[in-house]
Amino acid sequence: MSKTTKKTKTKMSAMAKKEERWAWLFIAAPFVGFLLFMAYPICFAVFASMSKWTGINSLIGNFCGLDNYIALFQDEKFWKSLMTTIIYLIGIPIGMILGLLLAMGMNRKIPGVRVLRTMYYVPVVSSLVAISILWAWVYNYDYGLFNSIIKALTGMHGPNWLGDTFWVKVAMIIFMTWKGLGTSIILYLAGLQNIPRNYYEAALMDGANGWQKFKNITLPLVSPVTFYILITSLIGGFQVFVEVSVMVSNGGTDYSAATVVYYLYDKAFSNGQLGYGCAIAVLLAIIVFIITAFNFKFQDKWVKTMD
Repeated sequence: MSKTTKKTKTKMSAMAKKEERWAWLFIAAPFVGFLLFMAYPICFAVFASMSKWTGINSLIGNFCGLDNYIALFQDEKFWKSLMTTIIYLIGIPIGMILGLLLAMGMNRKIPGVRVLRTMYYVPVVSSLVAISILWAWVYNYDYGLFNSIIKALTGMHGPNWLGDTFWVKVAMIIFMTWKGLGTSIILYLAGLQNIPRNYYEAALMDGANGWQKFKNITLPLVSPVTFYILITSLIGGFQVFVEVSVMVSNGGTDYSAATVVYYLYDKAFSNGQLGYGCAIAVLLAIIVFIITAFNFKFQDKWVKTMD
């Protein structure tokens, strides 16, 4: 009896060791992936940002310390592109408000609601390059859709959407808001469907009107969704590149449409200043990190749950 027990314990120990080895193997795969594709590029970018590296010359032999960062803080084009990027972020709250309102409208049993949801989500899964080209045609000064409608309604010619320093920003905000609207709608719709109906029934029995139910039930209980959309939209908003590179040439008139990432690409690959481009990337990463940390720090003040 004792021999059988001893053999069983030995066998279980071997199985446990085998399971442990497999567990470490599964853990090692993403960890190695993180080291190769995240940690190493970040460390390399930080080191390269302190050099005059062009991609051809020696990285170590052209070390320049903080010269790139000093030049960056005195670079008017960088600050201009950063300000333009921040202006584009105006579309985030607009998209969130529209997304919530449309999601509330679609959270009802109406004919064709599934087709409507699909139509709003199509831009999200479509090629960004393709729809950027399409919208460039929509914004065309001579025969674009917007200017054709404006001329038909008012008899006056519409603005030069992509050629004017002011209207190009308006055009980009409209396009980016439209592009991200589907994601906001789907996420808000999921959040609305997760709210128990008895909350609204209890509020109705207490005499609450539509605005009071929205303010005291809907808005607080979808705040986790709002927080998620805000964080992801801010991170994505600071990385806008394709729209600008496709819809306008050379960053737009007087560089009025260029974003930080577009300027990074311009300096690193068009001008061959990869070290300077890495400095822009590092500074942009710090800005995004600070904004994200700030949002997480104060989320408890306005993000509510049903717990």
